[in-house]
Amino acid sequence: MTQTPTAHTPAQPQARAQFTVPAQHPMVTVLGSGDSLLRVIETAFPAADIHVRGNEISAVGDQREVALIQRLFDEMMLVLRTGQPMTEDAVERSIAMLRASENGTSDGQETPAEVLTQNILSSRGRTIRPKTLNQKRYVDAIDKHTIVFGIGPAGTGKTYLAMAKAVQALQSKQVNRIILTRPAVEAGERLGFLPGTLYEKIDPYLRPLYDALHDMLDPDSIPRLMAAGTIEVAPLAYMRGRTLNDAFIILDEAQNTSPEQMKMFLTRLGFESKIVITGDVTQVDLPNGTKSGLRQVQDILEGLDDVHFSRLSSQDVVRHKLVGRIVDAYEKYDSENGTENGTHKGGRNKRK
Repeated sequence: MTQTPTAHTPAQPQARAQFTVPAQHPMVTVLGSGDSLLRVIETAFPAADIHVRGNEISAVGDQREVALIQRLFDEMMLVLRTGQPMTEDAVERSIAMLRASENGTSDGQETPAEVLTQNILSSRGRTIRPKTLNQKRYVDAIDKHTIVFGIGPAGTGKTYLAMAKAVQALQSKQVNRIILTRPAVEAGERLGFLPGTLYEKIDPYLRPLYDALHDMLDPDSIPRLMAAGTIEVAPLAYMRGRTLNDAFIILDEAQNTSPEQMKMFLTRLGFESKIVITGDVTQVDLPNGTKSGLRQVQDILEGLDDVHFSRLSSQDVVRHKLVGRIVDAYEKYDSENGTENGTHKGGRNKRK
């Protein structure tokens, strides 16, 4: 894509950029079905005039905006060359990353193409990849550090990406087993005395971990791997007294651990093992008077060698777009009203 100045006023210099899509890439892969990708770009840059003629794309407008459009199409082509399709979500996230870089709010040099083409795991015809810059840094941190904390709101991929890295480590023989654990804490509901065996009682707490496993492994192989002890899914209480060697260990919903449970879990670390701890400190379901181990551990271990804290935000939510807006709305309400999750801090969800 080439950029040339056009007639302009001193206050708002205008520029023109032109990009030729290589013949091996059909225009539908760049513009989207029914021009859906083009509409996303036009919505993001309303002051720019974007025109398509054959395999030529041109943009005219503010010099900085046109430069961003030029970079966007360059990044899109880098992604398409890998064989990965561009989606509306990928285009929106690419624009957000480019704007953050332009505004100086991004402290790294990673490009959208580097983020969107980093493959973690391919399974059953789909590939699991990070979708945001913070997700990529979280995944990279898991590679580099022995203990990683993934802290952020619902839908940011904390657990899912950790699970993908665990399966990748098992398949590449970096570890001999995967251990997945959660504290069995009621999320505000009074469940009472559940019927059935012990495993039937705790199964609802662990079900999300099973669901993620089924996304990443052949479902027929999971019972065999669990029977062999290669994959273990168990409540946090089952970790006490153990030393976990040659394992990839994930503690999910860690905001519902007490400080004592968090210390107990961290000291289970054995040789050639890796620990990933995930949680959302805004959704603590512990009873009144119990501190959150995830909140406390940040003050204790921050800055410790080989321990990394990855913090994700509403901008990293990869569920329905409305989820990110809901997270932001709650944060705004809490900030304005001195509450937490819409509840006064003197209530059950009092910050500890």
